[in-house]
Amino acid sequence: MFLTGRQAEILEIAKSEGRVQVEELASRFSVTPQTIRKDLNDLCEGRVLTRVHGGAIFPSGTENVKYEARRSIAAPEKQAIGRAAAGLIPSNASLFINIGTTTEAVGEALLDHHELMVITNNINVANRLRIYPSIEVVIAGGVVRGADGGIVGEAAVDFIRQFKVDYAVIGASAIDHDGALLDFDFREVKVAQAIIANARHVILVSDSSKFERTAPVRIGHLSQVHTFITDECPLDSIREICALNDVSLIETSKSAARK
Repeated sequence: MFLTGRQAEILEIAKSEGRVQVEELASRFSVTPQTIRKDLNDLCEGRVLTRVHGGAIFPSGTENVKYEARRSIAAPEKQAIGRAAAGLIPSNASLFINIGTTTEAVGEALLDHHELMVITNNINVANRLRIYPSIEVVIAGGVVRGADGGIVGEAAVDFIRQFKVDYAVIGASAIDHDGALLDFDFREVKVAQAIIANARHVILVSDSSKFERTAPVRIGHLSQVHTFITDECPLDSIREICALNDVSLIETSKSAARK
């Protein structure tokens, strides 16, 4: 398809950040929101972007968004999710924290806890928590992914299997409408599966943009977790899965609205 200069730039922004918003683009290009909506509609008709409420996303079925760019996607929502998850975890507990930008937000929210044992395959979490004497950090061994600091591979899986912890905090790159939890790297999926199998209470943390994405490797199913924390759940099918499987669904946007 033929792209105008502005449309080409919008596409590059979407590739880099994973998502674009109408209002932000209108301000960036000094045009009306209606003009941006037409650009997004043209790009979506050309199947280079996928339209979502308030903007569009870069379809990433086989291509993951760069880790640093993911940190900026829904950052306030991730912080709220992190606080909600940390509120469920008491001091004097043991827990796994998996790789991911939302799980990192949980780690950040745990800094005022005491006598925690945190086992992680996330170098970023380990580096942040290690300076706090009231938190013992245990880091998995294995292959370190340069892209995000995740430790993956069979050595990491074997390491995780040595423990049985009180809580696990996991994320997912995508959540399908049928409740499938998905990721991009089969090596990371093996670690996540070991984490789920060796925790007494599994907390899934994921912002609502993950409902709009897809990924090729299956971690497991929503029914395998005990608590699911998100900013907003727009899918009735996900609510039904939670209700049928006794999964506690926490939506931080609704919690904030009640205050």
